[in-house]
Amino acid sequence: MKLYSYFRSSASYRVRIALNLKGLAYETIPVHLLKNGGEHLTPEYRKLNPDGLVPAFVDEQADNSIALTQSLAIIEYLDEIHPQPPLLPQSPLDKAFVRSIALSIACDIHPINNLRVLRYLVRNLKVSEDDKNAWYRHWCEQGLAAIEQTLSTDKRVGRFCYGDAPTLADCCLVPQIANAQRLNSDLSKMPTVMRIHDACMALDAFVNASPAKQPDAE
Repeated sequence: MKLYSYFRSSASYRVRIALNLKGLAYETIPVHLLKNGGEHLTPEYRKLNPDGLVPAFVDEQADNSIALTQSLAIIEYLDEIHPQPPLLPQSPLDKAFVRSIALSIACDIHPINNLRVLRYLVRNLKVSEDDKNAWYRHWCEQGLAAIEQTLSTDKRVGRFCYGDAPTLADCCLVPQIANAQRLNSDLSKMPTVMRIHDACMALDAFVNASPAKQPDAE
């Protein structure tokens, strides 16, 4: 298994957590988003992932020529071919609940704060660095506040986002918190979110997936 990854990419971070939770061995192939004009934009990488985004994932045991893209699709693929420990509940309703948390992060918070969006704000719209960071914090805090409300009131929430074992939702939550903290977002009014984050970070699978532990960390 090969994971094309950038150490600070929250989408790559999600997949690293899932791989670690599954206990799967994989090779990390760094794709630096800043050096050399962005290694994700090279023709060689775009052959692997036409979107020019990370992560990309190759499972040689399945088909060495096919790269999977989009972190949630990769994680669900891993969950299907390596079902233990499961990252989604069995009940359709509970499965939808876990996916809803994951998608709130992956589809609502993350995309408008992605590197290419932030670069466009600065380079094309001439937004200042301070205003760019304010943009980031606004959308991040707003999205996480909604997740806090959900997690603090739903009876299915336990030590983690769903029950007492990590799921797809936790794989998405922890990287988003890491980015939020790096940009000095205000997380003081999110006790449930932070409690779950801290429970996750007590596990080696999450710690070893963190940006600081990656071979391309700066």
